[in-house]
Amino acid sequence: MFELSGHAALVTGAGQNAGAGIARALAGQGAAVAVNDLVAERAEAVAEEIVAAGGRAVPVPFDVTDREAVLTAVAKVKSEFGTHVDVLVHNAGIAADFGQGHFRTLEPSRWRGPVEINLFGAMNCVSAVVDDMCEAGWGRIVQISSGAARVGSDQGLSLYGAAKSGVEGFIRHLSQELAPSGVTANTLALGLQSNVAGAATEMFAKRIPLRRLGTPEDVGAAVVYLASAEASWLTGQILDLNGGSVTS
Repeated sequence: MFELSGHAALVTGAGQNAGAGIARALAGQGAAVAVNDLVAERAEAVAEEIVAAGGRAVPVPFDVTDREAVLTAVAKVKSEFGTHVDVLVHNAGIAADFGQGHFRTLEPSRWRGPVEINLFGAMNCVSAVVDDMCEAGWGRIVQISSGAARVGSDQGLSLYGAAKSGVEGFIRHLSQELAPSGVTANTLALGLQSNVAGAATEMFAKRIPLRRLGTPEDVGAAVVYLASAEASWLTGQILDLNGGSVTS
């Protein structure tokens, strides 16, 4: 089950943390993986790690908010792998920052960044790969989001929550448009991850029923399922991965 040989995946923001875990997990199931990160050295390091483990990977550093850079990278992936991207995992985004402050304290110049990366970045990446998926009659789009999109807090997450809410709405409607073509689109909403530090993190971690933070391996395993043939009847859904901290 969950075999991905013959598929090509593009994972954005895959140079570290959950993104790196996703890239490793997909490669472990046989997918050829294009490892994206804004920082070239990080993308190269993860790609080298995958190749050293016997997998197939290439680094593709680019800024997801730069549409031309995204199109150029996708063309490179097709050339390198000899096939189109049929698994897109959009993980790149501005991380939750518990210290960013409440909305009334933020200058308007701070508003644009989270939306451009989390929402418009997703749109750029989807538009670059979706035609090939639809023409082939098979594709998987996985958007990484957060519980902060649907659960409010007083920890200064208004900009982050707004951006993630927006991209969840985008994926929800996109799933309906693409379903007749055999392409699924789902969201994986993460709880607190092990790379997030700070006093607020420690406070919230104590409330997680499974008594631990999420790991890159946890996220990678969930994405493998969403990218697999076994998930072919699952689309337009938000899968919460949070150790039980938020239930639906």
